Amino acid sequence: MHFESSHIKTLIIKIGTSLLSGKRAFEGHVMEAMVREICALKAAHTMNVLIVSSGAVGCGMNTLGYTKRPTSLPIKQAVAAVGQATLVHYYETLFQSYSDHLHTAQVLLTQGDLDKRNSYLNVRNTLFTLFEMGFIIPIINENDSTAVDQLRLGDNDTLSAKIAAKCNADLLIILSDIDGLYRGNPRVNPDAEFISHVEAITPEIEGYAGGIGSHTATGGMQTKLQAAKIAFAAGVPMVIANGHEKNIIQNVLSGKARCTTFMASTCAISHRKRWIAFGRTIHGVLVVDDGARDALRNQGTSLLPAGIIDAQGDFKVGDAVEIRDASQTPLARALVNYSCQEILRIKGKKTSAIQEILGHKDFDEVVHRDNLVLL
Repeated sequence: MHFESSHIKTLIIKIGTSLLSGKRAFEGHVMEAMVREICALKAAHTMNVLIVSSGAVGCGMNTLGYTKRPTSLPIKQAVAAVGQATLVHYYETLFQSYSDHLHTAQVLLTQGDLDKRNSYLNVRNTLFTLFEMGFIIPIINENDSTAVDQLRLGDNDTLSAKIAAKCNADLLIILSDIDGLYRGNPRVNPDAEFISHVEAITPEIEGYAGGIGSHTATGGMQTKLQAAKIAFAAGVPMVIANGHEKNIIQNVLSGKARCTTFMASTCAISHRKRWIAFGRTIHGVLVVDDGARDALRNQGTSLLPAGIIDAQGDFKVGDAVEIRDASQTPLARALVNYSCQEILRIKGKKTSAIQEILGHKDFDEVVHRDNLVLL
């Protein structure tokens, strides 16, 4: 598929761990090739380019002389802190080598930065301001040196898609050590069929992701499909391509690359609903019956207590939850009007019974339709 460069205002490029490691914990030849391509792209087109880059832990391991990736969380975070400075220094040095005017900006994020609506918007405003300067390439990574488990974004595939959604990107390119999606694992089955075009992430497509991905990377093909779901909902086309291939960025844009293209939804959800669906930490699960499932899917209704079978987790009023049907298939993500303990008391009951059971009734709905995003 061909992407007209002159029509792309904002391009997000994710560079994976597998491209930045080799015999040593960190190797920079792919980074150098990417920077050279981006400099040429910026020289030829008025385009915002943002890089989501792995590699901080690898850089730190090289600096500190580690031969094995640390397993202790404090040591891993310390190594990431050392490596992040080195990683951005490499990027800045390379951009200065291949361009007379381009500079980098470091942006480190945790899930906590996205949970609160104000900080979520502040991140977006910062990135837009950097874009307006015209000569800055933001380098984004998860803040591994401060993130704890409950504040982790999880992987840079998902992070890149969330950033693409946040920035209204025109294209997200995820660069890895594989050409794209196959009907099976090409490393096990050389005859596995390559898939060049995906219209929607179906259960069949998700089934093809098992086992694909570098053993050195956090994000395998499953996380890339999760990223594709986020990009699809936000109206952003996404490409998976092999970063080891020469001129891969330009070849993706010109349609010459062997890659997998994921189409974007023609009806992108609003920024507020993107924040609900992809920006918030999920604190629990609501399980609904078939009637509530069909009403949510087909009628765009709110979720009333009568349709709830179960509530799981330890969430409070205003927290984000995932809504599932009785077979545990995810249906939606939403912000709740009642706590988990309150919902367990009113589940299956009519709205008119809420006051008597809880002693108060702040809302008729457990989830209002304006605070619900279908998956």
